[in-house]
Amino acid sequence: MLVIVHYGEIALKGDNRKFFEEKLVENIKKSLQTNRIVFDYVKRISGRILIELKQGEKEGASLLPFKRKEGSSFLEEKVRVVLQKVFGITYFVFAQEAQQDIESIKSKAVEILKDEIFNSFKVETKRGNKSFALTSQQVNEQVGEEVLNKISPIRNSSDRTNCVRVDLHNPDIILYIEITEKYAFLYTKKFSGPGGLPLGVSGKAVSLISGGIDSPVASYLMMKRGVENIFVHFYSNQQGYEQSLEKVKDILRVLKKYQEKIKVYFVPFGEVQKEIVLKTKADFRVVLYRRIMFLVSREIATQEKAKALITGESVGQVASQTLDNMLAVEEAVLLPVLRPLAGWDKQEIMDLAKKIDTYEISILPHLDCCSIFAPEHPATKANLKDVKIQEKKLKLKKLIKSALEKTKIENI
Repeated sequence: MLVIVHYGEIALKGDNRKFFEEKLVENIKKSLQTNRIVFDYVKRISGRILIELKQGEKEGASLLPFKRKEGSSFLEEKVRVVLQKVFGITYFVFAQEAQQDIESIKSKAVEILKDEIFNSFKVETKRGNKSFALTSQQVNEQVGEEVLNKISPIRNSSDRTNCVRVDLHNPDIILYIEITEKYAFLYTKKFSGPGGLPLGVSGKAVSLISGGIDSPVASYLMMKRGVENIFVHFYSNQQGYEQSLEKVKDILRVLKKYQEKIKVYFVPFGEVQKEIVLKTKADFRVVLYRRIMFLVSREIATQEKAKALITGESVGQVASQTLDNMLAVEEAVLLPVLRPLAGWDKQEIMDLAKKIDTYEISILPHLDCCSIFAPEHPATKANLKDVKIQEKKLKLKKLIKSALEKTKIENI
């Protein structure tokens, strides 16, 4: 069984294109192997990735759940679900190969379409191999004529009342033909991938993940840009916190479908919060919480050789996410802070959370450490000078060191 993988943005990478293609090949191999899908090879060919699958499967549990859809084999459905989680793939197809001559292509076209149910069809050819004797339009015409000659008489002789016809604008089925340097592929269905860039091509970043809706979506979007996420979760040792930690792990198990290796730092934050409550003005608490979270995350980023921080902040969504407060928080670190949701509204974020299957987990009740001891009227336009005055009242280095020493690391 052949699978042809098409990519989009990678094709624009010029001299670096090979690097991106090879990373995509590597990620596809890992995803297939993780899900016990046996293949002969995954290789680059003329602007595509070619996969040859075996019908057998390795024993053992798969990472993703599978349910065969009507009209597809179990293996096809399994591969479909896996490849739709691999960043860098624009779309992919299950194809059949023909020899690079028009008679072989015509014969294969009839073979593919003879068992399909349709009244109208269209042939659409892409000819990458410009030395092929016929143009794309000539291939369309000759293959279309062959289908009409070989399939229409069969249909007319049966109980069917409608004969097969060509419809270039709204066909029941499209037969796609790709003629590359060495191959001729035919297929009738395309399956969309997640797009973006192959995971890992953009380095690593530390993602501050909560149990809410926004931060998992932000992590997903940065994965889509090729960024490998190292996760950090801050929590307070209050009653019921263990349940909230399990909720975060459940969210990360969903994200594991997109990034195979998930590493998370669980950072206790209660002592930091108590110190802030006792020694600083109430309206600066949330900004100070965030500044110290960023400073702890920066230390983790240094350990992990990560190049940025990721947050789920959206401008103006809550009091701590005004531009003034973002500036006051971000100033604490020298690393870039990536906010992929900065311009999104809540409905857009929820829609994507539902699409990637984190929403139903995120809306479950949880303990948010930032809401503990939160003032009734937090500062929305924190002045950096005033924030630093309050911060000087804290034993900052000691607090950060203590939090890091008590941090637990888990691989999901």
